[in-house]
Amino acid sequence: MYAVILAGGSGTRLWPRSRQKQPKQFADIIGNGETLIQSTASRLQGLVPEDQLYVVVGEQYAALTAEQLPLLTPKQIVTEPSGRNTAPAIGLACIHLYQRDPSAVAAFLPADHVIPDRASFQRALSCAAEVAATGYLVTLGITPTFPHTGYGYIKSSHELAASATAAQPVYAVERFLEKPDQRTAEGFLAAGGYFWNGGIFVCRVDQMLAEIERQLPEVYGCLQQITAGLGSTDAATILTEAWQTMPSISIDYGVMEGACQVAMTPLNAGWSDVGSWDALADVVPSNAEQNCIAKGETLTIDSQGNIIYSERMVALIGVSDLAIIDTGDALLVGHKSQMQKVKNVVEQLRNQGRVELL
Repeated sequence: MYAVILAGGSGTRLWPRSRQKQPKQFADIIGNGETLIQSTASRLQGLVPEDQLYVVVGEQYAALTAEQLPLLTPKQIVTEPSGRNTAPAIGLACIHLYQRDPSAVAAFLPADHVIPDRASFQRALSCAAEVAATGYLVTLGITPTFPHTGYGYIKSSHELAASATAAQPVYAVERFLEKPDQRTAEGFLAAGGYFWNGGIFVCRVDQMLAEIERQLPEVYGCLQQITAGLGSTDAATILTEAWQTMPSISIDYGVMEGACQVAMTPLNAGWSDVGSWDALADVVPSNAEQNCIAKGETLTIDSQGNIIYSERMVALIGVSDLAIIDTGDALLVGHKSQMQKVKNVVEQLRNQGRVELL
C-alpha cells in the first residue's frame, strides 16, 4: 500500500500558532514533540514502506516538508502551484503513483489529524486497502462520540461480503451528508449507522482516475496535460500552466458522492481534526483542576476548565473556561466556546495589513 499525506490548508482557526509561514500541519499543536505532519507519517510506520510515502503540498512548503520529513526523497514530495481543494490534489498524486505502479492502492490522509490509537488506525487502514484492491473507493468512517455539527456525516448501508475476510466490518455507503444542525445530528446518533466523515480515503489509483474522468472531466483534462509533461525538462512549466485552469473542488463533492462503488469501514481510534483551540481538550489529558495544558509551565489558583498553549510561564487566578494561547509575538485570550471566531481575528488582521502577524 502507498500513502499520500495531503498537507494543504492554512489552519486559520489555530492562530496565532498556525501562520502562513508555518500552517498548523507543520506545528506541534498538542505539545507531544512532533508536528502534526510528522505524527501522520509516524503512525504509518510498519504499514507503509518509507519509499511508498508521498506528500502533496504547496510549492512554498516543499522545503519545510523536506526538513520535517527527511525520509522523503524529492520525488516523494509532489507540489501544487496553489490550493485547488482535495480533488485536484488527490488527482495529482494519482498520476504520479500510476506512472510508478498502475495497480497501486493508496491511502489519502490529511496531514493535520490527531489519532492516538495507532493500532486501531492501522487495522482500519489495512482493512480499507484490502477492500479497495477489489475496486471499491473506501473511506474510514469516524465513530461519533457526540452529535457534532461541524462535520459532514456518512450513512452506512448493508454489510459487504468483503467483511467475511476483513479484519473489521465493511459497509456499503448509502450517502454522504453535509454538516447538520443540532437536532439532525442528535437524530443521526440516535438512529445509528452514521459516522463522521474524516476525509480519509483508500482506493486503487486507476479507479480514482477513472472516476475523476467520468465525473470531473475538466479536472481530468488538466491532469492529462500534467501527465504528458512528467519526467520532461518542461514538467514544472506544464504543471503551472495546467494548474491555472484547474477547477477547485473537494473529493467528497466531486467524486465520492457520485462514485459507483463506495464502501466504509469504521475508525474508533480517538480521532480529532484539531480544527480549533477548544478541540485540544479532546486530545490532551486535563489535570486535576480540569485544565488542559498543551504547552508551557502553568500555575493556577482557583481556575478550572482552561486550555493553555504558551511559549512562556502562565499564571491564572480565578478564571474558568478560557483559552490562553501565547506565541511570544501574539496573545489570544477568549472563552473556549468561542474559538470558532479566531478566523475572524485573522480576517481583521489581514484587512489591516498586519502581514507580520499572519
